Amino acid sequence: MTHKLLLATSMISLLLIGCAQTTADLAGKNNISDANHIEGDTVSIDENTFGNGSVENYNSSSDGFKSIYFGFADYSVSSNMENNMNHNIEVANATASKIKIEGNCDEFGTDEYNYALGLKRAKAVKDSIAAQGIDTSKMVMVSFGESNAVCTEPSDSCYERNRRVDIRLMK
Repeated sequence: MTHKLLLATSMISLLLIGCAQTTADLAGKNNISDANHIEGDTVSIDENTFGNGSVENYNSSSDGFKSIYFGFADYSVSSNMENNMNHNIEVANATASKIKIEGNCDEFGTDEYNYALGLKRAKAVKDSIAAQGIDTSKMVMVSFGESNAVCTEPSDSCYERNRRVDIRLMK
């Protein structure tokens, strides 16, 4: 019995000694603390740039509607999109057709997160339109997540253009 206990203790000691590497042993071996390995693959996102008027001149909606843009990871319609929303409400009110409200995202986040965020953005626009008396049975929502990008350059202004809701007439 003592022989088995001694053998088990020795095996456990060898296992623990073999696993005891220090942080210094791992330095420079593609770990994330070695910033030189990831520096060229990262981009910076300036979350404070939205709302300075940079995206308001773009429109990927059709049929007379205007795109609604959102801040990073945001799904509330901001006050600087009020003119676009008022315009869209007028166009929706003037048509007898159903409208499709399409939520879109930038490439940051998982597919599931971006799909859900796109749906939340579409719902926020739908709710804003409905609050002005437009019948919700005339509206259909869809989320494209990150799959319907209008810009693919690695820049803040490009990412801003992809954080949007587009509105189209259903045909």
